[in-house]
Amino acid sequence: MVKLAWTADWMWGLPLIALTLTIHVTAIIGIGVLLMRKRLSVEQRRLGRRDTALLAIATIGAVGLLLAVLHGLEAMVWAVAYLMLAALGTFADAVLYSMDSMTTRGSPGLDLAEQWKLMGALESVNGVLLFGISTAFLAAAINQLWSWIEGVPGPPQAKHDQA
Repeated sequence: MVKLAWTADWMWGLPLIALTLTIHVTAIIGIGVLLMRKRLSVEQRRLGRRDTALLAIATIGAVGLLLAVLHGLEAMVWAVAYLMLAALGTFADAVLYSMDSMTTRGSPGLDLAEQWKLMGALESVNGVLLFGISTAFLAAAINQLWSWIEGVPGPPQAKHDQA
């Protein structure tokens, strides 16, 4: 049987993509605001280069953790939709299928109900977009933190090192 171009999986998948992108960008902006506030408070303390570097490393670790949680929550949005549509039988299966689709890892041996199979591919498109945004944000954050580290004066050098 040939599917029509705009079937129910498109009608569900495209709004889910828009919803998770909106959630993602909102969270990224929130994390960015938190990073700006943190930077201002740290600059006022005037830490040395070593302490600033350690703080930058911890900050990127925390941002990475927040992004991982965010991606998990977004996968759960899709999982709830799969359950509502009876595309998968249990929440655990729906989350597993969703995480595998979103990360484009591939099928974990689960299949969506026939009429919803295209949603898995749409979720993979969504995952590529979300992970691309996260990667760009992390790269920008690391770049900003690196310039922050470079701007901190190093320890005073001994006279014989200055020659």
